[in-house]
Amino acid sequence: MAARKGTGKENRRTELGKAVERAVLVRGLEGLRLRDVADQAGVTPAAVLYYGDLDALVHSTYQEAIERYSKEREEAADRFDDARDKLRACIDHGVAGGPDDALTRLLFEYWPRCLRDARAAALDSALTERQIAVYSGILVLGQAQGHFLLQDPPRLLAANFVAMEDGYQMEVLAGRRTRTEVIAALRSYARAVTGHELTGHEEADPA
Repeated sequence: MAARKGTGKENRRTELGKAVERAVLVRGLEGLRLRDVADQAGVTPAAVLYYGDLDALVHSTYQEAIERYSKEREEAADRFDDARDKLRACIDHGVAGGPDDALTRLLFEYWPRCLRDARAAALDSALTERQIAVYSGILVLGQAQGHFLLQDPPRLLAANFVAMEDGYQMEVLAGRRTRTEVIAALRSYARAVTGHELTGHEEADPA
């Protein structure tokens, strides 16, 4: 009986997290009100508060979004043994599909809060480090397999990949660049720093 109650509460918490996501995407984080989340969830503001105040709910939602984004990318790369295929998948899977890519928009909606909120900054740093770790591991593997001739230390190159992605993601979300253009730019950088040409078609929009 207790287990069923716990499961129901967890399901309601998951649904509330989705409501927070929808509310952030519709209204934006800075103008977000408890009422917006309640409306998206189809409940009263008091019912929302049962699961925490607005800041706590947003923080939890951002945490979940980071985990989802990171896990999806890691799993995409893990499908391959060859570092060249891993790098291609890592690049392809990390780029937003367009201005309406909900998961990427959610992550970038939260980013400005990192400038003045230590908890938010810690989460954003964790996201960055996790993406760097994926790229760095692939570059090290590619070097060991004899496919990549790295021009700089793997971690530095990995950090550059992530920084380029972040900048280009904003261009995609703003509608100024397409996913295809960004993937081409990142593959160009990959060729310059690994000596390997990443050929083949990009993966479908992961969103």
